Amino acid sequence: MQAFLDNLSLAFGTFAAHPLRSLLTLLGIVIGVATVVTMMALIEGLRVKVNRDLSQLGANVFRVDKWPAGIQIGKRDWQKISRRPNLTLADRKAIVDHCPSATTASASAANHAQRVSTSSAETQPNVFVVGVTPEYSETAGITIASGRFLGEAEDVDARPVAVLGPDVADRLFPGANPLGQEVRVRNRPFAVVGVLERRGKILGLFNLDNMVMLPMQSFLSLYGKKRSVSINVQAVDADSLEKAQEEVRRLMRRRREVPALEEDDFEIATNESMTKTLNELSQVITAATFGVCVLSLLVGGIGILNIMLVAVAERTREIGIRKALGARKRRVLAQFTTEAVVLSLVGGAIGIALGFGLAFLGRWTLGLYTAVPAWAVALSLAMSSGVGLLFGIYPAARAARLDPVEAMRAE
Repeated sequence: MQAFLDNLSLAFGTFAAHPLRSLLTLLGIVIGVATVVTMMALIEGLRVKVNRDLSQLGANVFRVDKWPAGIQIGKRDWQKISRRPNLTLADRKAIVDHCPSATTASASAANHAQRVSTSSAETQPNVFVVGVTPEYSETAGITIASGRFLGEAEDVDARPVAVLGPDVADRLFPGANPLGQEVRVRNRPFAVVGVLERRGKILGLFNLDNMVMLPMQSFLSLYGKKRSVSINVQAVDADSLEKAQEEVRRLMRRRREVPALEEDDFEIATNESMTKTLNELSQVITAATFGVCVLSLLVGGIGILNIMLVAVAERTREIGIRKALGARKRRVLAQFTTEAVVLSLVGGAIGIALGFGLAFLGRWTLGLYTAVPAWAVALSLAMSSGVGLLFGIYPAARAARLDPVEAMRAE
């Protein structure tokens, strides 16, 4: 133990004697470790955020859509997908009527990048205007902060009423109660009947608070009826979720006359399937990150090899004196190996600190959700120490083989 402590003391002494040279040598390791920690913080934060956000979309709910949901990995025939028949409100009604494992279903359609205004204020052209059926509040985890949600009669009659997201309400009615007030969407007036509870962003991209909800028929009269709707289906319970999906799949294939051997011409997505897609994407990013890390660590390892060879050359006389005084080969080997490992661990520690700093900076300045997993820190330290051990063995073995008489003659 005393020998190990002595080797540590010598290693830190060597680092302190040449700090600039040592830091420049460790640059590759610092970059590699910082890259791993930062990217893993982003991926882990995104995973946690997705799981939390998807839980807001309603319990035991799945989505039927014309278009694939979420981020798609791999080649898709988008021209073929675009030729699929639209989903309609009649499909929603058929699901409710003929799928016993489904308690309810809602339809929605959206137009992005819209501007909403009043007589004295207006939003940026970035509001999501969403047409929904009355059941949407049950299938999308909607909670009303004040007022009420849209009713069935308002949808059937295409009444000019709206429910605002909290960001839109704050922008158009700062410090005032928006209920009963009038907003204009595409120059048409709508009376505000409710304000949604604040929910934040989903997947870090779609702001659930920056939207206006209209009755579906009002929305279609405003933006056109020749569009596909998305259908949210709520199963009876968690155990019935797969059964409900199968019932909906069979019903939709029959209604759309899909041949028996043909693939579905619609998409069914659950929280689990979207999470699986994200996990596949994160695996690709992780692999790319480790590729960059390995290259950086290789550069750092070559730097350590170089500086340790220089250290052996500079301290040849010291090595000769130590061996003349009785130091064995394994003691000299352990000394220089410890120096290489300590040097690389210092680089790993600096890289981890830099990675934490970048993760915090991303959260603070860009609003990214980051969380550094403990395994990423442990892996970074293990990789950096492994590089030090791998590239420090040869210089250490070279030092251990020096003849003490010849070494003491060195200048």
